Amino acid sequence: MTACYNEAENVDKLIAAVEYEFSKLPQYEYEHVFIDNHSTDNTVELLKKHAATKKYIKIIVNVKNFGHIKSPYHGLMQCTGDASVALVADLQDPPHVLPEMFKKWEEGHKIVACVKTKSEENFLMYQLRGLFYKLLKKFSPKGSDIIQQFTGFGLYDKSFLDVVRKLDDPYPYFRGLVSDFGHNIYRLEYTQAARHGGKSNNNFFTLYDMAMLGFVNHSKIPLRMAAFIGFFTSVVSFLVALIYFAYKLIFWHEFQSGMAPLVIGVFFFSSVQLFFIGIIGEYIGAIYTQVKKRPLVVEKERINF
Repeated sequence: MTACYNEAENVDKLIAAVEYEFSKLPQYEYEHVFIDNHSTDNTVELLKKHAATKKYIKIIVNVKNFGHIKSPYHGLMQCTGDASVALVADLQDPPHVLPEMFKKWEEGHKIVACVKTKSEENFLMYQLRGLFYKLLKKFSPKGSDIIQQFTGFGLYDKSFLDVVRKLDDPYPYFRGLVSDFGHNIYRLEYTQAARHGGKSNNNFFTLYDMAMLGFVNHSKIPLRMAAFIGFFTSVVSFLVALIYFAYKLIFWHEFQSGMAPLVIGVFFFSSVQLFFIGIIGEYIGAIYTQVKKRPLVVEKERINF
């Protein structure tokens, strides 16, 4: 399964690369499902051109852009094979590891999670991703084995996808679902290539959305931190007030507290409150999304299904 949004420069090469790798696996029949998230270039036209002569190319076209989380997840849920592979369109996920993935599946592994050990992307971005995964793993409860440097690229047995389908989650964090419900997972290491063509659609806001979705779905620690820090700062404030009061009684005329401590204290406690109001807001937003129970996407058309 491949999710697309303005990938006209990449789909031809991706289809050819996948075809080449499956030529090494003649024992398998496969279908390549593309879900287009309302591209504004000619991605859909190129896909339809391939689908006209290759019936294993299947296309889902969304009526509008439903975001970078819901559309790929919906596409993966439409796969019906004994095993399904999630593969990005920009060739940063290397198709040449497909034979190794199926080999590990044949050995009995239910999930083959591809883990980046190196990346040709921006060095700072790679390090920030690594920091995020470490924080998420540290804040996650016991039993939730967060896979480091795992973007979703991997092979998933039908038995795992059947479990995930039953969740009916309107805004899923798929990487977390792999950690929570996956078992017998093999970690396949690879080097992430640079984007082949076109411009990445990820920006600060999409990455922030993914990060906060991970924290909200897999940890209550940010909420508990609010209570702990609130209690700690109240104790410190009470002790500071006692110290100031004692100094004032002892050095009544000499001790001048001034406005600086008051201003600093007000700004400090205000910033702490705003920070945790934002954290609470993320959890409330997640609850609101769950309650609405809207569909993941609305499809415009399907081809070759």
